[in-house]
Amino acid sequence: MAETGASPLPPAPPARSPLFRAEHFVWLTARVLEQRLFAHHFLNGGADPVETALDAYRNEDGGYGHALEPDLRGPVSQPLHTGRALGVLDAIRRCGGQRVERVCRYLTSVSTADGALPAVHPSQRGYPAAPFMPIPDETSPASGTLGRRDPHGSLLTTGPVVGLLHRNEVWHAWLFRATDFCWQAVESLEKSHPYEIEAAVTFLDATPDRPRAEAAADRLGRLVREHRLVALDPRRLDDHPVAPGYAPGEHHFPHDFARSPRSLARAWFTDDEMARSLDFLTAEQQEDGGWPVRWRQWAPGTALEARPVVTIEALRTLKAYGRFVG
Repeated sequence: MAETGASPLPPAPPARSPLFRAEHFVWLTARVLEQRLFAHHFLNGGADPVETALDAYRNEDGGYGHALEPDLRGPVSQPLHTGRALGVLDAIRRCGGQRVERVCRYLTSVSTADGALPAVHPSQRGYPAAPFMPIPDETSPASGTLGRRDPHGSLLTTGPVVGLLHRNEVWHAWLFRATDFCWQAVESLEKSHPYEIEAAVTFLDATPDRPRAEAAADRLGRLVREHRLVALDPRRLDDHPVAPGYAPGEHHFPHDFARSPRSLARAWFTDDEMARSLDFLTAEQQEDGGWPVRWRQWAPGTALEARPVVTIEALRTLKAYGRFVG
């Protein structure tokens, strides 16, 4: 018999709760890093095992490679891999210190003169990459030695990195130039696509100049709705266009732009629109317990590695909005 006054144990989650099903999927299919992240977010796992797993992707130049972002293969450091690493460190509250100082040195080395990061650095050449991620060519400079063409900077790559660094109050000389680039890119957007808007939101949610961020977010929200970049009614997806160059069915929903109620993008959508979006996200969980990859799949291994990442993010979004996961 339990002692009088003892705190009751919390009820066990239903055996077929979204979290229970996702846990089975993660243990069955995920890389060690995503297994550790899942345990950290949902099973009271520590941060140290996550950081240890992430170290396997780190290179001596301070960047990250080894297909941390599954659509870029090979060992070389890339801005996209490094941005993903910063996201992991942010999730476990370890985004600071000497590790991030080394990351910033790497970012400085691959950025353009105005501080922007390329979507893909030319060092990727020779290794497999998704066909929708073109690799800049190598060129021979006037000195006659083999060099690299300075790749064009991208808000898609730079915005999330700068946002994460600001969110963690990291300061580095490169960050001032990169922040100026992001402001210029965000405030000059007239046409865009969903992934670029998501990158802009990550920047705006964390940049220190809050009044300027709120004004820019308000303008982007109108752009998203006017250009129909968001599927507001998941029950009628045939009525919503897919952005040019995207895969069939690669729609984006309110929860993709506003991943938590605290995001500036949350104000873009009514309560009913957000509720429909979250209902759709809940219903997207598949029979095996994982959530689907919506972007173009080009190799079996990349889709297998990406689905646990998508699954963890889906659960985190639902949890952020107070939806039951288990």
